[in-house]
Amino acid sequence: MRNTSVSTVRRARTRRADLYCAAAAAALLGLAVAVPPLVGGQWRQNVFAGAAPLFGSWLPHVGWGSGPSVVIAVAVVVYGPPLAARLPWRRLLLVTWLTALAWAFALAMVDGWQRGFAGRLTTYHEYLYEVGGVDDIAAMVRGFAGRILDFQPDSWTTHVSGHPPGALLVFVLADRVGLGGGVWASVLCTTVGCSAAVAVVVTLRALGSEQRARAAAPFLALAPAAIWLAVSADALFAGVTAWAVALLALALAPDGRNPLLAFGSGVLFGFGLFLNYGLVLMAVVAGAVVAVRGVRGVWPAVVGVVLVVVAFAAAGFWWWDGYQLVVQRYYQGIATDRPVSYWVWANLAATVCAVGLASAAASSRIPAGLALPSPTEVRANLSGALKNWRTDVDPAALLAVAGLAAILLADASLLSKAETERIWLPFEIWILAATALLPRSTARVWLAVQALGTLLVAHLILTSW
Repeated sequence: MRNTSVSTVRRARTRRADLYCAAAAAALLGLAVAVPPLVGGQWRQNVFAGAAPLFGSWLPHVGWGSGPSVVIAVAVVVYGPPLAARLPWRRLLLVTWLTALAWAFALAMVDGWQRGFAGRLTTYHEYLYEVGGVDDIAAMVRGFAGRILDFQPDSWTTHVSGHPPGALLVFVLADRVGLGGGVWASVLCTTVGCSAAVAVVVTLRALGSEQRARAAAPFLALAPAAIWLAVSADALFAGVTAWAVALLALALAPDGRNPLLAFGSGVLFGFGLFLNYGLVLMAVVAGAVVAVRGVRGVWPAVVGVVLVVVAFAAAGFWWWDGYQLVVQRYYQGIATDRPVSYWVWANLAATVCAVGLASAAASSRIPAGLALPSPTEVRANLSGALKNWRTDVDPAALLAVAGLAAILLADASLLSKAETERIWLPFEIWILAATALLPRSTARVWLAVQALGTLLVAHLILTSW
């Protein structure tokens, strides 16, 4: 009887901790919303985000996606957890992906077909604006760095200049095979971006916890980040690098290392470097996988990364030169005026909007999931402590910490002031893995919280991406 009573008290304390963490995240978001109007003046104008901390403008609205998005949310809240627990594995992956796609598309349609989907990637600042001017792909890559800096007659547009040539290359190649225009570009980004939910589920299972994978699936399918997965090129980046992590986890499985999967992972990681400079921080998430599975069998992945880097260098683009020029370009624009004193913490508030309060609630359970050995155990037997840790660590906790660590490093770089709800999608998707730590008895409640928060953002703010 006493053991039962103690257990009940502990569960109650843990659930209170969940609520405290969610409340803290909500308070951070509320503060980020309140500060710009309170300060006002030129400082507020220099924030350059009408709905700060999100990039968009306050505009309550509805669209034909409003009804379907509510229906999808209710269906996932009611049926998601039990279905995720009992569906056959491959069917679970398919259902997760299709649900994520439907959710993202419905949210996009709240803004309407043209504004919310078809025209998102066709504006002056986007990649498609430059596609028509690329007559020679080799020449584009070779001369890419020379057009990064602003105030030149042939300077790249904002998004093209801010990324390596791989991002533009994707849309150019899609255009060459007949998938040109805003609709096909949006389909590509959304389809690949939503597949990141499946990649996270696959990774959790590959790291030894199918239970956690199934628990996280409904939360990943109903991710608040779907607002920016449809439609932004960063959704594409998130999908590519998420599958790089998933392939690495599969390649290092203890029942047999797979060099081919490891090499494929390396190629995707390598190409990620040429989609977005910030994706070098995906090494943190990859490191979490290696920490659990060990370094044996990693070398094909390293080869894959090196081959991609060498291929771009041979084509005339050196990553480091491009990065240095992008830093200069960054401070040629509004980043010079945007106040660091606000964005260094408001960026994190924007992240709350992308990962939801359920992820914040689950953060209270992460320390226990990490199962860190005590200093005494480490000093006594380092190899033994490491072996025990690999057995005891919860992959959901570890991946969430890795995603958060990547975000904190990106924030510390001061090269991401605003728009991070979109820019950090490749990292945010891993923070959502923490939702697997929430008890099954409260899963529906937290799914409802996620859905409600997402629907409020989609209907109150006209996002710019």
